Amino acid sequence: MHDLVVGKTAPNFVMEAVMPDKTFGKVSLEDNIKQEKWTVLFFYPMDFTFVCPTEITEMSDYYDEFDELDARLIGASTDTIYTHLAWINTERTKNGLGQLRYPLAADTNHQVARKYGVLVEEEGVALRGLFIISPKGELQYMVVHHNNIGRDTEEVLRVLQALQTGRLCPASWRPGDDTI
Repeated sequence: MHDLVVGKTAPNFVMEAVMPDKTFGKVSLEDNIKQEKWTVLFFYPMDFTFVCPTEITEMSDYYDEFDELDARLIGASTDTIYTHLAWINTERTKNGLGQLRYPLAADTNHQVARKYGVLVEEEGVALRGLFIISPKGELQYMVVHHNNIGRDTEEVLRVLQALQTGRLCPASWRPGDDTI
């Protein structure tokens, strides 16, 4: 297992994924680093559940805001690319994802979830873990929490913006506020 530490190099990964155009491809941390992009990698437990589509679709709805911050979103679970595609092809009104604007990766061998410390070994699923990685490959932020609670996309954006200032940001800092 990799010792995951904020301020240190993030574990590299390559995963098969369903791309926004619904083709199969690969996503990797190395590609984002080569493109000098921030990486927002988030894990969720499994496809066709109830909390997961609320956060996956919300992240997609905020895609432009992440793109403006030179950040690439990657969602990941231990499900297959085929299950991901079936879920994407299911309408949002029917508990599906509909069109997504970023890739959904398949960590079917559980290696990436294990490296990032979010794998629930006995269940073969990931916890809700979110990792923000700088364009240089440094892990700058991580949060892992119970699978019953969805993430707040606006908070993810706020943290990314705070990290990008390179400054000290006080509690409840918002873009435009003074830094320390």
